[in-house]
Amino acid sequence: MTGSKQQGLVDTGTDLSGHRALVTGASGNIGSAIARRLAAAGADLALHFHSNAAAASALANEFEKSGIDVLSVQADLSEAAGAQELFAAIEAIGGPAIDLVVNNAATQPVQALAGMTVDDWRKVMTANLDSAFAITQMAAERLRKAGLPGAIVNIASIEGSDPAVGHSHYATSKAGMLMFTRACALEYGAAGIRVNAVSPGLIDRDGLKAEWPEGVARWQAKAPLGRLGTSADVADAVYFLLSPAARWISGANLVVDGGMSTVSRW
Repeated sequence: MTGSKQQGLVDTGTDLSGHRALVTGASGNIGSAIARRLAAAGADLALHFHSNAAAASALANEFEKSGIDVLSVQADLSEAAGAQELFAAIEAIGGPAIDLVVNNAATQPVQALAGMTVDDWRKVMTANLDSAFAITQMAAERLRKAGLPGAIVNIASIEGSDPAVGHSHYATSKAGMLMFTRACALEYGAAGIRVNAVSPGLIDRDGLKAEWPEGVARWQAKAPLGRLGTSADVADAVYFLLSPAARWISGANLVVDGGMSTVSRW
C-alpha cells in the first residue's frame, strides 16, 4: 500500500478498514492467527481452507459475532483449477475486491531425499509454490484491471535459506517463494502492488513439545531470544507488511525467528 493520493490510497496509519484480505490456509495455526490480526485491524476477510471445514467454520463464526464481514471458501490449491475456483466462489458472493493477500497455504511432509519420487517432489512444489503463483497472478490482474493498489505477503520460511534433513522439497519450495516474492515486487510495482515475504522460524503449536522434545530444547538453547515463536508473532509481521506503515517496502523478506539466523553454523 501507499500513502499517496496519486497511487490511490490515503495513509491511515495501520488501520485496514475498507480493505478485504484473502488468507489461504486460514484454518491452520498460523493462518487463523493472521486472520484474527487482520480482523482486529478492521479488514474484511475471505478465508480459504482445504480440508478442515470445522475449523474454518468456527473461525468464520467467531468473526461474524464480532461484526466482521467474512466468507469462508473451500478449494484444493494443489490442483491447477483450485485458484480459479476460489476466486470464482468469492466473486459469486460479491462484495469489495480482494486487495490484500496472504499466501499461507502449504504442506510440510518429512521425507528423505533418497528415495523421493518425482510425484512426491511435485506435490510439495504444487501445494506450496504453484498455489502462491496462481493466487498472486489472479489477485494482481484483477487489481490492475480495476486500477487499484494492493499488498501481498507470502509466507516463506527460514528453511528457504537453511534446509533441514527430510525437508529438501519443502525448503526448496520456500526458497522459490522468496525469489517469487522479489519477481512479483519488480513486475507489479508499477501498478501500486507491493509484494513481501515473512520467513518464520520454529513456531509453537499444540503438541509440538511432546512430539519433538529434543528439537524444541535445541531451539530454545540456541535462539538468542530463548523461546519458540508463536503464531501471533508471525501474524503481527504480516499485518505490518500489509499495512500503510509499510507503504514503501516491497520485495523484502522479514525474518521472524527470534534471532536464530544470527547463530553461527560452525
